[in-house]
Amino acid sequence: EVYNPFDILLYLKSKEFSNYWFETGTPSFLVKMLHSRRYSIPYLESIQASEKLMGSFDIEHIEVETLLFQTGYLTIKSAKQIVGGKRFTLGYPNLEVRQSLADSLLTYLVGSLAEAENAKFSAYDALLANDLDSLRDIFHAFFASIPSDWYRKNQLSRYEGYYASVVYCYFAALGLNVHPEDPTNKGRLDLSIRFQDRVYIIEFKVVELAGEGKPLEQIKARGYTEKYAGQEVYLIGVEFSSQDRNIVGFEWEKN
Repeated sequence: EVYNPFDILLYLKSKEFSNYWFETGTPSFLVKMLHSRRYSIPYLESIQASEKLMGSFDIEHIEVETLLFQTGYLTIKSAKQIVGGKRFTLGYPNLEVRQSLADSLLTYLVGSLAEAENAKFSAYDALLANDLDSLRDIFHAFFASIPSDWYRKNQLSRYEGYYASVVYCYFAALGLNVHPEDPTNKGRLDLSIRFQDRVYIIEFKVVELAGEGKPLEQIKARGYTEKYAGQEVYLIGVEFSSQDRNIVGFEWEKN
């Protein structure tokens, strides 16, 4: 859908697919905006937008969605005529943009490219081995590595969307098949991941907002697993604490 002659020339020269377009410049201003506005990154998978939102040029009060669309990080997936105009569905133009933007966000949060890369690949190895206990330890260590300065002038740690965004970015940065707000006939589950003929269903909770509970039981009570009947499914319930700024509960079981 996006034709970039320079990318194609680089591909023909190296004979390898790579993130050529994204690597030409780090979109630090976009990453900072997404972080400062507490934007829920999984929402970028599918955004509803009007013609007015997409065409706005008010630089002083520009919306995140407008900027991402006008700079090419989002593209039009579909358009529908409604009364008084059109409704557009926006999403990532390709895997490269989704993967690379998520990667940049992880690096920005922890402040160290090496630490972000190590954590990301450790998560991949844990999934490859289907070792969910190790996955819990990796996430706990990553949240512990985020400097306290990030929380000083904002209330990020209070929002479930913040924690969900970090976990989503982990898997999106690896190029995995991730589905935030995965729809079912019983509602939307927070995140699903399809990997090596396995499906991981993840539900998040911030204990200060929802109280201590059993997100794992919520997955089962709402019948979220029915969508993936006949497949190898793992349920993961993750509880965060805005006071600890980290994971305080991590339960999983095979369906």
